[in-house]
Amino acid sequence: MTTPAPKILVVDDTPANLVAMRRLLADSGAQVFEAGNGNDALALCLDHEFALILLDVNMPEMDGFEVAFLIGEDERLRDTPIIFVTAAYADDINRVRGYHFGAVDYISKPINDMILQSKVRVFLELYRARAELKATLTALEERNTQLNAEIAERQRIEERIRHQATHDMLTGLPNRTLFHDRLGTAMQRAPRHQVDFALALLDVDGFKGINDNHGHPAGDALLQAIADRLGSEVRANDTVARLGGDEFALILEDVSDVASLVKRCEEICAVLAQPYPLEGRHGAFTAHVSASLGVAVWQGIGQGDEELIQCADRALYQAKDAGKNRCVLAS
Repeated sequence: MTTPAPKILVVDDTPANLVAMRRLLADSGAQVFEAGNGNDALALCLDHEFALILLDVNMPEMDGFEVAFLIGEDERLRDTPIIFVTAAYADDINRVRGYHFGAVDYISKPINDMILQSKVRVFLELYRARAELKATLTALEERNTQLNAEIAERQRIEERIRHQATHDMLTGLPNRTLFHDRLGTAMQRAPRHQVDFALALLDVDGFKGINDNHGHPAGDALLQAIADRLGSEVRANDTVARLGGDEFALILEDVSDVASLVKRCEEICAVLAQPYPLEGRHGAFTAHVSASLGVAVWQGIGQGDEELIQCADRALYQAKDAGKNRCVLAS
């Protein structure tokens, strides 16, 4: 992209002086704007960004000091360098006054061509350097924004991959991998907090018939509905996991007593036994299924996770052998 030429504003109430300045600045590489009084100069400053202002001090109505003061009052303009061009600055008081109003330099009249061109060249180089720096910073900021967006997208993808690795795709519940991790955490937590927890393994009674008679999409919808009901029946610190097929597991934390635990599991069975309105291959239908639960309370650090799972599994088979749709507590 081509960088536009910098702009110089020459302010002088004498037309001959403007012509002379125009000639001297013809080869500067800058666009030269001219103003014959302070008001015109201020109007141009509002419409353009100037690399440098060459400002005559002695002008009628509004002198150069007043123009410089008003430029300095505007937040957008105050950093614009001003060189005062004057024949009346022999004393230091006028010099100090000019610097006070924002002048960066003085050029005396009659103007020395080489001095003017040399000073203008310096300020144009400074302007170009600032413009390049600004463009570089803008590009860096844009690149930084782009990188942040790319990092956020990568983190989102990584989080999705991690979630998919530890959660069941159909129900969104923790899968077997995360279940074992949560079970290990519960076994570490219980001794520290002096609380008990229990493991419940659950099979859906009658699930195969739904799949066979109404199609796999209906079976999937049923599993999703069961997962939703299970999620609404457990507490925030409990875990509901899908181990595969129609098998689920519950890690029930903070078990206070066995009677309350059994009551909770019986309530879960009752909720899961409620009808499920579904859509099958032959249209809408109502599924009637139930659940069998095998529950085992962790016996302490002497009992490993596999032993606990086997206890709950044996209780589950007892529930199924006893007629299903019930909860059995492991002895």
